Amino acid sequence: MADTAQTNTGQAAVLAPGLEGIVADWSSDQRAFKNVPWGKAMMWIFLLSDTFIFSCFLLSYMTVRSSTTVPWPNASEVFSLHIGGQDVPLILIAIMTFILISSSGTMAMAVNFGYRKERKITTYLILATAFFGICFVGMQAFEWTKLISEGVRPWGNPWGAPQFGSTFFMITGFHGFHVSVGVIFLLIVARKVWRGDYDQQRRGFFTTMKGRYEIVEQMGLYWHFVDLVWVFIFALFYLW
Repeated sequence: MADTAQTNTGQAAVLAPGLEGIVADWSSDQRAFKNVPWGKAMMWIFLLSDTFIFSCFLLSYMTVRSSTTVPWPNASEVFSLHIGGQDVPLILIAIMTFILISSSGTMAMAVNFGYRKERKITTYLILATAFFGICFVGMQAFEWTKLISEGVRPWGNPWGAPQFGSTFFMITGFHGFHVSVGVIFLLIVARKVWRGDYDQQRRGFFTTMKGRYEIVEQMGLYWHFVDLVWVFIFALFYLW
């Protein structure tokens, strides 16, 4: 009888050949997928794909900068502001970094209070995060305007290697686009939290099951990712 049970177990462990066996194997993995909300899983997949894109951009930047024979512009001089009669290096970039890191704190608290279903505080924290994002994008627009007025273009700049302009506008522009999109979705989620859409199960964009605030956490994942990417941009583009 023991041999028979062992044989039956061995037969049960054999998967069907081809695609059918792969599907059966993945769909039976309850530990990985059973308790994960669909929206959260999709957000992680999106962030993983976005990680590859930003990695390609940053690796391309490092390759171009390391291989060019023309001197690369000095970041401390290019990104300085004239304040009080003297040039202060990287002051605007430091403020932008502080604002974006602070926004991660308000977003984390918004997720915490969201799961507590404290709608008022959650809304205020999401709006504070969106406000920080708007300030960041506004400062980045000021930075772009300043550099463009000084002659920086995607095909050249007055301080050295012509690749500086293309890599700068591509990397910071793509990141700024992510922040701008994040601000828009934060405002949408804040409005729905304030109205109680997640408690009343009011149908509409971004409305999930009644009483479920996973969407706030999903926006938090996206926002923390944007902040993390900026840390790498700050280190490689402004400090290198």
